[in-house]
Amino acid sequence: MSAKGPGSEPTLGMDPVEDTLRRLREAFNAGRTRPAEFRVEQLKGLSRFLQDNRQLLKDALAQDLHKSAFESEISELLLCQNEVDLALKSLQAWMKDEPAGNNLITQLDSTFIRKEPYGLVLIIAPWNYPVNLILVPLVGAIAAGNCVVLKPSEISKSTEKVLVTLLPQYLDKSCFAVVLGGPQETGQLLKHKFDYIFFTGSPHVGKIVMTAATKHLTPVTLELGGKNPCYVDDNCDPQTVANRVAFFRYFNTGQTCVAPDYILCSPEMQERLLPALQSAITRFYGDDPQSSPNLGRIINQKHFKRLQGLLGCGRVAIGGQSDESDRYIAPTVLVDVQETEPVMQEEIFGPILPLVTVRSLDEAIDFINRREKPLALYAFSNCSQVVNQVLERTSSGTFAGNEGFIYLTLPSLPLGGVGNSGMGRYHGKFSFDTFSHHRSCLLTYSGLEKLKEIRYPPYTPWRQQLISWAMGSQSCTIL
Repeated sequence: MSAKGPGSEPTLGMDPVEDTLRRLREAFNAGRTRPAEFRVEQLKGLSRFLQDNRQLLKDALAQDLHKSAFESEISELLLCQNEVDLALKSLQAWMKDEPAGNNLITQLDSTFIRKEPYGLVLIIAPWNYPVNLILVPLVGAIAAGNCVVLKPSEISKSTEKVLVTLLPQYLDKSCFAVVLGGPQETGQLLKHKFDYIFFTGSPHVGKIVMTAATKHLTPVTLELGGKNPCYVDDNCDPQTVANRVAFFRYFNTGQTCVAPDYILCSPEMQERLLPALQSAITRFYGDDPQSSPNLGRIINQKHFKRLQGLLGCGRVAIGGQSDESDRYIAPTVLVDVQETEPVMQEEIFGPILPLVTVRSLDEAIDFINRREKPLALYAFSNCSQVVNQVLERTSSGTFAGNEGFIYLTLPSLPLGGVGNSGMGRYHGKFSFDTFSHHRSCLLTYSGLEKLKEIRYPPYTPWRQQLISWAMGSQSCTIL
């Protein structure tokens, strides 16, 4: 693994990142990242990186994923810029000590929560949103005052090149580094001690990251995936549902961790949905989706072959075409899918949408609850009680009623999984809090010893009663 940036080459036999990590840790221990002014300077540098290299980043995303310029703008660059702008606007408020409540025993003391940086943070990003999913957590790590090692995905090669070549020019190289490498190099990187690890990827790799983190008792945020259910009630307009589900299923060619992964509906609703889905796909991508400028491509041959294999599950009702030379898979809908088939055993992460029939809402909820908790869950119904039933009787990282993952545009809402779909949360202030240790603090006077003496033994009955009363909930002030 190599670290991009100025400096001498590592000594033969030495871990290539050893020197980089030592340099960053020394910078943190010297307090370089703690002042608000430094954090603001780095956030402004990140903003300049996004502005100066907008076209380069769009070109890289087009090369890696065949993303359209507009899709890159709204799902990658704009969301990153919004996070930077919010952090710059809110940093002073986020950094302020948070006052805490007292009881009678601590009534004269100052109690507060201080948000302090963890130290040296590692951010490991995936390939499907290779700008968004590395820079959005970076905003939180910078705002919280950490030194950061960034590990972009080696699979999205063009974006990785832009990040490793240009991003260090906009940040303080003594506090931030971008490192390269595949699974083997990442494994070596994880042997080092970090103070916090933020990982976005699959549950399988998430377990590897967490196992490595336990050796150093390093806290982690794991943003994982899973099979996100989408329940469609009979009381729905099928075309409205089809428009929304198709847009969010096939956005980024289905390579989105919060995309609806499969539909649960009655056989009757399936019959109504199929022509509506066909209509939506044709309107969105034309009669020949392969020539549409709005439909991307599968990231590489390995994932293409995996997805091509899933086309053999159930029966193809819409789409199903593929072109290996172009890494193209058509927007596809599968029916007659069995729960035991491969397409229902793994996160699809591609433009394939299975429809699974259920007889009732109860059966749909039971189907969802039998499986691992998903990162996202969707419910469509004209009846709010049905949507609320799904919300109240299930568990997921995020939930949307009659809508897709538009909530990702809101920094006021956290993104995070539960159970198999991950742990921790980020976006907006939630990112700052994730990368901050919330330190409980109490400051008292060195004098006033006479008032403190009530706490000391011997404990007479009167003193016991007074201490218990002073510590009781009735004497607490909650802020």
